[in-house]
Amino acid sequence: MFSVEYYHPNVLADIESWPVDVLADYARLVELLAEHGPDLRFPYSRSMGQGLFELRPHGRAGAGRAMYCFLVGKRIVVVHAFIKKTRQTPDSDLKIARRRIKELRNG
Repeated sequence: MFSVEYYHPNVLADIESWPVDVLADYARLVELLAEHGPDLRFPYSRSMGQGLFELRPHGRAGAGRAMYCFLVGKRIVVVHAFIKKTRQTPDSDLKIARRRIKELRNG
């Protein structure tokens, strides 16, 4: 079993502000992620390269994305989360997530 943590309380607050159906799907997917870790695959999770992954919750209200990485000791850290408004993940969101992963790994 993996533990799921959040980079900052604001990341969890962002997720908790999502539409209720997207939030419910996130809750289901984060349980699967804690159980399966890096073995969780598409369509639930997707590698974004350089150790960055996205959890892909959906609902009638839209799609959320929770960007995360794996750390030593079976730890998963959700570094960034947002509601998707375009087909492609915006570069600005990828940059935020990658910068936070770098901070986690470099102390």
